[in-house]
Amino acid sequence: MPEFDYKQELAKVPHEPGVYRYFDLTGEVIYVGKAKDLKNRVSSYFTNSKQHDRKTLRLVSQIRKIEFTIVHTEFDALLLENQLIKRYQPKFNILLRDDKTYPFVCVTNENFPRVITTRRIDRKLGTFYGPFANLKPMYTVLDMFSQLFTIRTCNYNLAPENIEAGKYKVCLEYHIGNCKGPCEGKQTESEYDKDIEQVHHILKGNLKPAQDYFKSRMVEAANDLAFEQAQQYKDKMEVIQRFQSKSTVVNPKIADADVFSIASDESAAYINFMKVVNGTIVQAHTVEIKKKLDETDPDLLAMLIIEFREQYGSQAKEIITNIPLDVDLQAEVTIPQIGDKKKLLDMSLKNVLYFRRERQERAASEATANASKKDRVLIRLKQDLQLKNLPNRIECFDNSNIQGTNPVSAMVCFIGGKPANREYRHFSIKTVVGPNDFASMYEVVTRRYTRVLEEQTDMPDLIVIDGGKGQLSAACDALKALNLYGKVPIIGIAKRLEEIYFPEDNLPLYIDKKSESLKLIQRIRDEAHRFAITYHRDKRSRNSLISELENVEGIGKKTAAKLLKHFKGVTKIREASIDEMAEVVGKDRAHKLKNYFDTIEQ
Repeated sequence: MPEFDYKQELAKVPHEPGVYRYFDLTGEVIYVGKAKDLKNRVSSYFTNSKQHDRKTLRLVSQIRKIEFTIVHTEFDALLLENQLIKRYQPKFNILLRDDKTYPFVCVTNENFPRVITTRRIDRKLGTFYGPFANLKPMYTVLDMFSQLFTIRTCNYNLAPENIEAGKYKVCLEYHIGNCKGPCEGKQTESEYDKDIEQVHHILKGNLKPAQDYFKSRMVEAANDLAFEQAQQYKDKMEVIQRFQSKSTVVNPKIADADVFSIASDESAAYINFMKVVNGTIVQAHTVEIKKKLDETDPDLLAMLIIEFREQYGSQAKEIITNIPLDVDLQAEVTIPQIGDKKKLLDMSLKNVLYFRRERQERAASEATANASKKDRVLIRLKQDLQLKNLPNRIECFDNSNIQGTNPVSAMVCFIGGKPANREYRHFSIKTVVGPNDFASMYEVVTRRYTRVLEEQTDMPDLIVIDGGKGQLSAACDALKALNLYGKVPIIGIAKRLEEIYFPEDNLPLYIDKKSESLKLIQRIRDEAHRFAITYHRDKRSRNSLISELENVEGIGKKTAAKLLKHFKGVTKIREASIDEMAEVVGKDRAHKLKNYFDTIEQ
């Protein structure tokens, strides 16, 4: 495969605003991007490779052709980028949906227009409003129309010649008062269009013209002494008022505005949009966008602003956001700090954060449901402790000393939520004199991970320290000395209330006592404690036996330890023959040992 000569391609790219397209070996568009300066932006993909993440490097490796389109402004570049992404659906771009899965309300452009819902957008059919991500508001508006207006529901072609020819007959809707019978010429088109005009106003979020319309009709009817009809118009005004009271009215003094907020994590961005007309929120929509190339929040938000404003037909002169945008969006972009606009932004941000938490919890619950019990517990532990990776390998440390004697420490290891006994380690404290838990913890953590680094064995995914803030701080100091602090997650678990401590955080975390993740931490902690206590008892017993053997003339600590190692206990030494003991310590010491035990037995 011939190498891609990017230098030759870059020579053709100008210092102009525009949109660029990358093609692979098969001629497929794999990425579309925009730029204030095409040459600088495109060059950065090929000249700053050390700064790219893995996904961007993968994109660059597949590029075999570059095309670009020069535009007048950055805003034009945004629009063109949006269109090209929809057309080509490149695999390295975030994919913008046309929202065809969401319904729209369409006011048809035929004689005696109808108000219908559709998921297919054909601008020749009529004027579209939406999309409605939430169906309830849409049906609420349609229900209001049925109470306010007499709009036909049939699909007849009510051209003047068809009506004059008497081609149609009124149906049940006419007889029950829901239609005024335009199909038989019982209602003029000009009279019918007055209702349709109010429908357009309401769908645009402007209720005042409809209120004024029914108020004037009510006054006219009252002046003509048609009080029953006047009451009907009054009832219609109350329908609009009830609808308005259920809408979120922020401040009628606020001009039309579009509110956008964004929150993101490593893999996705979550964006909320609220369309505000005359101080009323008339549309709201939140989406999740999966990242492809570690896109920045400003880039993603600018792209979605263009998308949503096009989809919802918004031409508001003000855009309210929670992050600064260095791009011309043909509107004033503000980040309010106080007042009603700040309340609007807070409401949008609250919605986007709730949406993100809901999506993350749903993904976690789906992953948990599909996982085995072992994986489920580890997944839950990862969530509770907010770890980046699944804690498959967990190492836990505990100190043990009784009345300050024979201080020891132990480390136990759990892999996949189960004890890995071969990985357990004992530590006899070497550098600390007396009972000092903090200094002992510093020593054993230092010794443990110094050896791991030297032998290049597996690092844990989580370190657990049996103890509170003091022991945890000592362990953190040891990790800092080894340049491991921040690279391996570490927590402390205090015994009194089973609270979890994090480094440099005075406030503990309290996990639900019934949680499987807390039970796993407790089990690991208890195992470390058991292992440390067992070693402590063995060491104390061994020291006691060595002290007893030192009573024999000519037997020191080293000889006593040698005897214990060979015979596995004082009882077996006592039962051994002189020849058996002589093999370990020589005949002279063997005779002295035999005499010592014989004297004790007498």
